[in-house]
Amino acid sequence: MRALITNDDGIDSPGLAALARGAVDHGWTVVVAAPAAEASGTSAGLTGAGEEGRVTVERRELSGLPDVPAFAVAAHPGLIALAAAQGTFGEAPEIVLSGVNHGANVGRAILHSGTVGAALTASINGARALAVSLDVGLEPGPRPHWDTAVAVAATLFDRLTELPAGTVLNLNVPDRAEARPPTRTGLAEFGAVRSHVQNGEDGAFTVAAITVEGELSQGSDARLLSEGHATVTALNSVSENPDLDW
Repeated sequence: MRALITNDDGIDSPGLAALARGAVDHGWTVVVAAPAAEASGTSAGLTGAGEEGRVTVERRELSGLPDVPAFAVAAHPGLIALAAAQGTFGEAPEIVLSGVNHGANVGRAILHSGTVGAALTASINGARALAVSLDVGLEPGPRPHWDTAVAVAATLFDRLTELPAGTVLNLNVPDRAEARPPTRTGLAEFGAVRSHVQNGEDGAFTVAAITVEGELSQGSDARLLSEGHATVTALNSVSENPDLDW
């Protein structure tokens, strides 16, 4: 299988290299293309830095992966996934792995995630995609367990190839030395960590991540992840709503 590895944390993220190594170890033909700089919260945006639509691409070599083509791209991950589907980094990928993200992506707030946005963009262009995130919390330790996230993700690799083209799976893994295979869940309405907007007197505002007290919905991805379980959720990309009576 031809696999693209991307993320929204940027080309220098250890989670990106770890996921690429996992794909190589699985026997896939791997290309890495990721934002040249951190691009979290960009959803499926198609923004690229450059004039007249020109996006710069720089060849890189990732640690421990000397034979894997890697590219730092001045663009958001959604645009990278789109470019890959149209042959920018070689033959179009059959699989897109996005991550490993430094932080969980759970609940409806995944709408804003560049990690998930890349996977959804890949899906509408015919690839099967897996978004992978590590729940490091608001006060992450010095050594995130990237290898745990990759090990759990690898349990889904073969199954992903068997699912229809356009499939998207969203995987979240607790930040610990070991984790069991993921539990299938639905999306929470809200997660334990949310974005909070603080309005200023001068008309400006600040955005910060805060922890929200209260019980998380039973059986949801946010609830099970908070209890130490890896979770996986099948996602749909944008589609019409034929059932709306209006």
